[in-house]
Amino acid sequence: MRLLLASILLWCLASLTAFAHEVRPAFLSLTETAPGQFNMVWKQPVLEGKRLKITPTFDEACTVGHSTLTRQGGTVIEQRGVFCSLTEGVISLPGLERTLTDVFAQITYLSGESRSALIKPEAPRFELGEKTGSAAGQYLWIGVEHIIYGWDHLLFVLGLILLVTRRQIIGVATAFTLAHSITLGLAAFGWLTIPIRPVEILIAASIVLLGVEIMRKQRGQRSLATQRPYLISFLIGLIHGCGFASALSEIGLPKGTELLALLLFNLGVELGQFAIIAIGIIILALIARASKDLLRTSETLLAYGLSTIAMFWVIQRMSEYWV
Repeated sequence: MRLLLASILLWCLASLTAFAHEVRPAFLSLTETAPGQFNMVWKQPVLEGKRLKITPTFDEACTVGHSTLTRQGGTVIEQRGVFCSLTEGVISLPGLERTLTDVFAQITYLSGESRSALIKPEAPRFELGEKTGSAAGQYLWIGVEHIIYGWDHLLFVLGLILLVTRRQIIGVATAFTLAHSITLGLAAFGWLTIPIRPVEILIAASIVLLGVEIMRKQRGQRSLATQRPYLISFLIGLIHGCGFASALSEIGLPKGTELLALLLFNLGVELGQFAIIAIGIIILALIARASKDLLRTSETLLAYGLSTIAMFWVIQRMSEYWV
């Protein structure tokens, strides 16, 4: 049973090496500059030095001009003209279904009217004739996905479950979200600019540190992380917040509703964290009911697994500087 559990845990952790980076959104903006003439700005995140090979496609009635590409930090920006009314039809993003990237799309007309939608990989199209919800409201789900598919943050939250007591876990997770919100807000409004690569290295290193602290706790050793878990979680949250913030600051927030979008995003992060915490606690409780020895083995495997995967990420991300 222990061997089977170890194999499953190590396989799951090893599979995360393919998703070591943040889940970052893309942004498609279409602004009408003259009747039937739009300026398209297509912002795509860059992962491991490569951009998404995805180009928005329009109905046959639309004429699309030549594109110009520029690079801004971790984002590639494509601009071109689109000539049609864009009041009906479909905007498609072929290839998006092979990614984990959400696309925030916004169309602004000369009349002042605007349409927006969150285009997801499972449905990579924007139906122009359909009603859409609030532009800012889409960021609630992006916040949830930020935890569920943002493997760095997911591993950190799982590590917190092993490090602190059940009474402390909600407060520690909230401290993490609060700190995360501060750096995210500063970057989203253009008050803080940090290169993404050094931040990603620090994020991975923080997970290594968390794994080491879990091991020390299991050995009965005292440390700052176990004595001051709220402070440590807050400080590390500042670092983790910079990861998504650097991408979000380049992509942008819905104009006119920036504060609401930011609040909803952070609410989504908190909801995602609570869901992961609840699932983690339930699984550990079931293992403990089966066997106390099995619980200790599981926690040890998780601690070593978290540290190993995170150390791999540190080396992988630092390799860019010497390879």
